[in-house]
Amino acid sequence: MNAITNVRHLSPAADTAAANALHIEPLAGRIGAVVHGVSLSGALEPALFAQIKAALLQHRVIFFRGQQHLDDASHQAFGRLFGEIEAHPTVPAPDGTAFLELNSQHGGRADSWHTDVTFKAAFPKVCVLRAVTLPGHGGDTVWANTVAAYEGLPAPLQQLAEQLWAVHGNDYDYAENFRQNTTASQSETQGRASYRKVFTSKTIESEQPLVHVHAETGEKALLLGHFAKRIKGLRSNESAALLQLFHERIVRLENTVRWHWQPGDVAIWDNRATQHYAVNDYADAHRVMRRVTVTGDVATAVDGRTSVDLTVREPAAA
Repeated sequence: MNAITNVRHLSPAADTAAANALHIEPLAGRIGAVVHGVSLSGALEPALFAQIKAALLQHRVIFFRGQQHLDDASHQAFGRLFGEIEAHPTVPAPDGTAFLELNSQHGGRADSWHTDVTFKAAFPKVCVLRAVTLPGHGGDTVWANTVAAYEGLPAPLQQLAEQLWAVHGNDYDYAENFRQNTTASQSETQGRASYRKVFTSKTIESEQPLVHVHAETGEKALLLGHFAKRIKGLRSNESAALLQLFHERIVRLENTVRWHWQPGDVAIWDNRATQHYAVNDYADAHRVMRRVTVTGDVATAVDGRTSVDLTVREPAAA
């Protein structure tokens, strides 16, 4: 059994009872922890929120059980503690909120390794995901630690990666591997096609460094995922080979943690230091997740250069 450790006070102004109730239970050696003893809301004591944020930076993804009290409004209010929240650039938010909703009945099955929205030069820094409707079984999510992946590279590969830049785009095909799945139902296939049409309704591209420096921790992390389409300046076969090489380093089992969702669960991940994958093993059962996305900054490469927006702007109406 993993040891549960107390989180130290980060401020003398902390509420003593609340701070003493907060515990961290690591889940895996390199990523992931459960946070016990807190009821999430937008009105948390600043010192208590600081402890949650510190746990996030340390463990990359943190989980909270028993948060059934959260509704759409309080979920968004909690997300705003991390910064400004934003809607997805192409997928409409439900009910006038800022959520990205992943609804399996409408094709929302993100079953490919990715860091969220890296096709934007300033991609999100933090994401807060709440389980709304869960299948009876299946539907886990897996996260990978991209800092550990970089640190585990041999020195020559680190040096190579630090020199490379990749073009990211939202026109990557989520369903590329899915097409080989001949057991998928007609409703799933139709939902996938419909979701992709909305997701790519406007093409967005950026140029990102393969290695970026985390804005808060100063750590180096690999910045890839399925939105990375090609490495700048290389032939297609060379680009594909290197993307695959670094991808395999990121998703090594030692760098991952898998979460089995229960009603009332919330997951928060540092989008600057992780990739994730939603396991699509629940057939036509219904799964709905809602995500608050916190605005981030452009990525900074090891040499100080920053990511570039490559999106072609539509001409202004006359």
